[in-house]
Amino acid sequence: MLDPRKLGALTISGVCLGTMTFGRDTPEPEAFAQMDRALAAGITFWDTAEMYPVNPAVAETHGRTEQIIGAWIASRGRREELQIATKASGPNGGHTRDGRGFTPDSIAQAVDDSLRRLRTDRVELYQLHWPARGSYAFRQNWSYDPRKTSKAEVQDHMDGILTALRDIVAAGKVRAFGLSNESAWGTMSWLAAAERTGGPRVVSVQNEYGPLCRLYDTDMAELGQKEDITLLAYSPLAAGLLTGKYAGGAVPADSR
Repeated sequence: MLDPRKLGALTISGVCLGTMTFGRDTPEPEAFAQMDRALAAGITFWDTAEMYPVNPAVAETHGRTEQIIGAWIASRGRREELQIATKASGPNGGHTRDGRGFTPDSIAQAVDDSLRRLRTDRVELYQLHWPARGSYAFRQNWSYDPRKTSKAEVQDHMDGILTALRDIVAAGKVRAFGLSNESAWGTMSWLAAAERTGGPRVVSVQNEYGPLCRLYDTDMAELGQKEDITLLAYSPLAAGLLTGKYAGGAVPADSR
């Protein structure tokens, strides 16, 4: 395992294999080669999501990334060496449950559907891809309106989700619970909901972080340090901008 780190009670590799292009820009044979190479290098922590591949997320490929990882697991038989993380889509998931996102009534089925596609009996980390109430992420800093939902509505939703996840964790299908694209208030509210319901406590938050996006360094960093919540940073190279991929005005084919 490469540079092992603690994530709650989990031990994960310090580098994670991201898979969001598997099944679109990355065809299955190339995805298999990447997974083989990652495991050979000691990268045992792999992250996916039910809405992958992106971008764009289309109905025809919904869940395809998890299916490719599941096919790799079935082919290689090395599941016990991995720590797999996946995510439930929020309302902007598009083709996930007809755009309804995750609810207390649907989260158990969402977990089961991911396990079926991944061909496994559990995931080490289950994350909520987007808050159901909306998000500041992806440069929505000035357009997100927190007034669209009341505090009571948010709390009821969180209590319902964690009550369901409490049973899912007890059944052994999920080992740890995490968030993604979440705010400091949202994360603290999930911690409070865990106290009320006895549901799983947040161990991680997957937010954008890198030299060009340092928002986490303010209130979220303080929260993470005080509450023992690990940042799983995505887009550290600014979607390729910092690699020189777009230097001199170059725009690769099929770029967003």
